[in-house]
Amino acid sequence: MFSKYIEQYEVGETWTSKGRTITETDLVMFAAFSGDWYPLHTDATFAAKTPFGQRIAHGLLVLSAASGLLTFEPGVVVAFYGMESVRFTNPTYIGDTIHVELEVTAIEPKEAGRGVITARQQIKKQSGETVASATIKLMVNSAP
Repeated sequence: MFSKYIEQYEVGETWTSKGRTITETDLVMFAAFSGDWYPLHTDATFAAKTPFGQRIAHGLLVLSAASGLLTFEPGVVVAFYGMESVRFTNPTYIGDTIHVELEVTAIEPKEAGRGVITARQQIKKQSGETVASATIKLMVNSAP
């Protein structure tokens, strides 16, 4: 999605990523990297006794995996500018396949040669349920 210069975007434009399956290895590696060993994510016996009935992916793991599904073209994207209104609305279980759906909601020219693209992001799993949503902002360059 973020492979075009700012003047090439239109409000209302949409984009859908490919999918990615969340694995047990993802949960273990994320727990090790982040230090977040909360038992809902890492202890099958504990998680079985929760309303979820099984381990669920860390919310930040889901956001991180979703970020990896986006296209960031070097030379076009200047930087990740921010994220607002993050909500985790349904669990992501081991074995769920997520994808990202984006809709451009605003285009804001900034200093000469760049601007900010705002997009509504929905992370969905194979059932069509939204597991997380947010507003994301990226600074992108103008065409040379």
